[in-house]
Amino acid sequence: MHLHILAFLAVALVASHAAVPPEKYWNSMLPNTPMPKALSDLLQPGLIDDKSTSVDVGKGGVNVDAGKGKPGGTSVNVGKGGVSVNTGKGKPAGGGTHVGVGGKGVGVQTGKGTNVGVGKGGVSVSTGHKGKPVYVGVNPGKSPFSYIYAATETQLHDDPNVALFFLEKDLHPGTKMNLHFTKNTNTATFLSRQVANSIPFSSNKVADTFNRFSVKPGSMEADIIQSTIEECEKTGIKGEEKYCATSLESMVDFSTSKLGKDVQVISTEVGKETQMQKYTIVPGVKKVGSDKSVVCHKQNYVYAVFYCHATETTQAYMVPLEGADGTKAKAVAVCHTNTSEWNPKHLAFQVLKVKPGTVPVCHFLPEDHVVCSTP
Repeated sequence: MHLHILAFLAVALVASHAAVPPEKYWNSMLPNTPMPKALSDLLQPGLIDDKSTSVDVGKGGVNVDAGKGKPGGTSVNVGKGGVSVNTGKGKPAGGGTHVGVGGKGVGVQTGKGTNVGVGKGGVSVSTGHKGKPVYVGVNPGKSPFSYIYAATETQLHDDPNVALFFLEKDLHPGTKMNLHFTKNTNTATFLSRQVANSIPFSSNKVADTFNRFSVKPGSMEADIIQSTIEECEKTGIKGEEKYCATSLESMVDFSTSKLGKDVQVISTEVGKETQMQKYTIVPGVKKVGSDKSVVCHKQNYVYAVFYCHATETTQAYMVPLEGADGTKAKAVAVCHTNTSEWNPKHLAFQVLKVKPGTVPVCHFLPEDHVVCSTP
């Protein structure tokens, strides 16, 4: 929540520098490739439709109004007291959504009794009813889709992505799996490439990044920013070309440089959000493209950043699933045919009880990850 608000402000502060909208760049580079929902959901409406959003910068701070010409739209005010975001939708000030950013973190008030506060100790959620708030600790973690890391005991027991790993031999109709498709809780959206390139993305300049977003060193926000940058700077495994895309345009450029412009891009789509439940693979499993692909995973950051890696030892599948409650999903499965360079204690090996380089290891992708592959 707090990183998303910082990203919204970044867009407000530099919206006047926006050039060609990211979706237009996509269409110019990949005219025959529909943009998957996982990416289109991350586009900034304000950078697409100039009629809906106005940005005013003055001595009093920044004001963003996305009211589409009508009173009561979304406004963002940045002043000495912090940041105020109001989506009152025409209602009095107390009845809409208010976001205040100050020295103690981020507070969100919907006007209906729900309050969310984000501070270094985690996230506090209070529904306005009697009783204590619920605290959810937030800590930057190592992605299970980065293959150089050993899994921790916490990951093995608590990471919902554990269920996404399986063996290729099980990829057929009738197979039942306990799955929980999760989205990255950070809903930060894309900045245009011009804007993203103007913001430092380097561990050597992380202090500049903190300063740009008014992030206090040592805070939870700072830990997340630093962890993601360091993850992006690490060397990939043998046979993997690794790249962190800080804009949709740079993701397109990296993918087309490895695959050419004749590509297909797919992502997982689930009918509705559910808890962990049993899913059954139904008829219709389809092999997608060749074994040369670029897989991109959404990272926790102030704005949308994707960790992409290109390999020639993966095979993607579209897998239709049906949950025990009737929920239908079109899931993307990626199978790795050569895992010999992975960390022997990687999450997948511990879950599946196999050794590196012995059998193909597969995993479903969460909804905010994508696969680009050649036909």
